[in-house]
Amino acid sequence: MSQENCIFCKIAAGEIPSATLYEDEEFRVILDVGPAAKGHMLVLPKEHYADILEMPEELTAKAFVVAKRMAQKMEQVLECDGINILQNNHEAAGQTVFHFHIHLIPRKKNDKIGLGWKPGTLSDADKAELLEKLR
Repeated sequence: MSQENCIFCKIAAGEIPSATLYEDEEFRVILDVGPAAKGHMLVLPKEHYADILEMPEELTAKAFVVAKRMAQKMEQVLECDGINILQNNHEAAGQTVFHFHIHLIPRKKNDKIGLGWKPGTLSDADKAELLEKLR
């Protein structure tokens, strides 16, 4: 089921042209039109799910199997030094298109693509609280 106003639904359904790298019954993998690096691709489910929390577990698992296969091909063909496999959920986490998707970003040493963060510190109090609440 797709959403009428979702651009990724239209791309996944083939209604909007895309540079498709892979397609099966459930997924389409395309080149990102606003790439962080040459070869940046997106794994899109053909059904609409706003984020990973809405997706059935079996489909989520398959999405990452597709991502792994494409990452292996990316590494072989593009001879990159690393690959970011990135999946954002909700606006606060950087999601801008609210249709589940996985970014595959080829990386070269010293490419200056800023996807990192400054590590914080896990305090004993935070650790105890989180262990109690999240187990």
